[in-house]
Amino acid sequence: MFGYRVPAPDQAMLISGGRRGQGGAPFRVVTGHGKFVLPVFRKVRFLTLAMCEAEVEEKCVSRQGITLTVRSVIAFKVGNDTESIVNAGQRFLSDQEQMAVLTGRIFAGHLRSIIGSMTVEEIITERQKLATEVLDTSKAEMAKIGLIVDSLQIQSIDDGDTGYIDAMSAPHKAAIQRQAQIAQAQASQASAEAEQEAARNQAEYARQTAVVQARYTAEVDRAQAEAAQAGPLAEAHAQREVLAARTELAQRAADLRQQQLVAEIVKPAEAEAERIRVVALAEAERMKIQAEAAASHGRVALDRMLIDQLPQIVKEAASGLSGANVNVLNGADGLGEIAAGLVGQGLTILDAVRRNMGTPGPKDEPKRPGGADDGAVEVR
Repeated sequence: MFGYRVPAPDQAMLISGGRRGQGGAPFRVVTGHGKFVLPVFRKVRFLTLAMCEAEVEEKCVSRQGITLTVRSVIAFKVGNDTESIVNAGQRFLSDQEQMAVLTGRIFAGHLRSIIGSMTVEEIITERQKLATEVLDTSKAEMAKIGLIVDSLQIQSIDDGDTGYIDAMSAPHKAAIQRQAQIAQAQASQASAEAEQEAARNQAEYARQTAVVQARYTAEVDRAQAEAAQAGPLAEAHAQREVLAARTELAQRAADLRQQQLVAEIVKPAEAEAERIRVVALAEAERMKIQAEAAASHGRVALDRMLIDQLPQIVKEAASGLSGANVNVLNGADGLGEIAAGLVGQGLTILDAVRRNMGTPGPKDEPKRPGGADDGAVEVR
């Protein structure tokens, strides 16, 4: 609309030519809304309320007399209240760039004053304290011209060619370098130890791998050797069993043959020898009986008959003995006992015949052993 003016959000609209503003100011202040302004009769100007910046680089002398070049940045603006806008408008409305110049000069003076009361060590180590003191001392003065300071940052402090700051920092640098070297040495040592540990682990792993491979190879070789020997071993075992069976068979055949030889040759020969012995003994007994019979007149006929029959009885007994299976348990003594038994049996028969006929035998004739129980001979 014609004649209606609206300031920007970061501006204050100053209207002059009409009635005076607050506190007798030569203009009225309008912020945040529009205002109808009569053309020709009223004049409108705008004052920035935005943030401004001023850089200060000032040579200052510390309490020890050390010259320092201090660089700082100041962030400031016109206050939002009407009084601050009026104060700033009266001073900077025609040339608003002067706000930064004047602010820099104000802070430079306060900066020199405060640094002159501090040592270099305090200035270096307590920069925030320095900035706070500068702000506190300049606050009232800045308020008079309608400005407020948001922040003050000390960017750098330089002592030029004096080398004081470097000398002051030398012990710290040396300590830091020493710590850095120690840390580097520790890091190098740790790295070397880690590398050695890694090498040991690799060597141990390689050793274990080699051992496992060797064991595996040995097991494979042993299995292959056993597999290769399984056939020959089985064949040798089979041959050994066959040989053992053949040996046992041969031993049994030899035992059987020995038994056959004993049955076919030895026993018949022993039986024949015993038969001859028995016949001889019978013949001797016959001759003895003949002699006794000749001495006995009453028994001549009977004895003669018996004597004539005795050889035949003994012969028949001997004939039976020759075909019998005789086991001699005590050698030659056993054979003698067999012969004596046969003769005794013959005499026993003769005595029995005599008793049946009522003829007693000679009393002085010795009793002959008889029966299979008197000798260790078994006749079957």
